[in-house]
Amino acid sequence: MLFSVPPADPATATAHFLARLSLETDVSDVHAALEAGPPDLVVVDSRGAAAWRQGHLPGAVHLPTDEIAARAADVVPPGSTVVTYCWGPGCNGATRAALEFARLGRPVKEMIGGFEYWAREGLPVVTPAGIVRRRLDELTAVTATVTCDC
Repeated sequence: MLFSVPPADPATATAHFLARLSLETDVSDVHAALEAGPPDLVVVDSRGAAAWRQGHLPGAVHLPTDEIAARAADVVPPGSTVVTYCWGPGCNGATRAALEFARLGRPVKEMIGGFEYWAREGLPVVTPAGIVRRRLDELTAVTATVTCDC
């Protein structure tokens, strides 16, 4: 056998991948959604104050994970779809934040890649100096476009 554990049957794989896509979104999809400007999308930066000041997504709201239960009703309008993000793939802060929103009965997705991949893909970042774009990392994005066309 090629693998120590064989692949799942197609029905199991379909259910698994559909579930993942209903719970996760990626940087380019969030960027496209923010550009389209849907009124019911709220992107939540779940990091602490110092990280927020260092840089965050344009249009994001700052709501650290430990404040979600107490402040979500004041920050996120009812009926909104929430997308959470934190530092990056090595951090599960966005997962914990998404869990808090789910516990509050809110529709929520986690932005995989987090702030790290947003910045590495050369997308706009709000900093104390204004909006900046970091140099695109060719290991994370196609240099000719903002999307990977996948």
